[in-house]
Amino acid sequence: MLEFQGVHKAYATPQGPLRVLAGVDLTLAPGESLALMGESGSGKSTLLHLAAGLDLPDEGEVRLAGASLASLGEPHRARLRRETLGLVFQQFHLVPSLNVIDNLRLQARLAGRESPGWTTHLIERLGLAGRERHYPERLSGGQQQRLAIGRALAPRPALLLADEPTGNLDETTAEGVLALMLELVHEAGSGLLVVTHSPAVAAPLDRRLRLSHGHLAEPPP
Repeated sequence: MLEFQGVHKAYATPQGPLRVLAGVDLTLAPGESLALMGESGSGKSTLLHLAAGLDLPDEGEVRLAGASLASLGEPHRARLRRETLGLVFQQFHLVPSLNVIDNLRLQARLAGRESPGWTTHLIERLGLAGRERHYPERLSGGQQQRLAIGRALAPRPALLLADEPTGNLDETTAEGVLALMLELVHEAGSGLLVVTHSPAVAAPLDRRLRLSHGHLAEPPP
């Protein structure tokens, strides 16, 4: 589903190039879940942006659903994102002018895969039944993040990319949101790549890798 082969990435700084990724190799199989761990500034979000085709590597190749992202123009990468990926970030990025049900339907409509039955199921599982006509400002932080996760999974994407999805939540709320996300990912039949600094978030996933000094390695037990 996702493959990195010898990926390098650096950014220009006043002090010279800042190397973020140095020959990263990574494979994520369909339906597999993987936690990408590392300290702040280690390049985790950069790797996630490369996986989504929001950025391109300096060297090496990133393949998503069999397609080499660097060989595609931005319109084709955007289409591949719509059809293949769900994206969840630490910030909720809900559309404030859309109510709960329309926020939830948005991604599925863009992907051309809206399913009324699945949408109804998501509303129930997200704990938002009876709040379908509420706007995001009337929801708690935990409810907003659950809605953001539901929106990303509404088209049943092949792969969900999540960047610190519980980083803005208190510990108790974060535990509930994480458990729900993992259950819904399983129900949707999606793979999952989570960027996190939290061992508690990483623990339930199939695999864990740590990014440090531009390289990936198994974290210590």
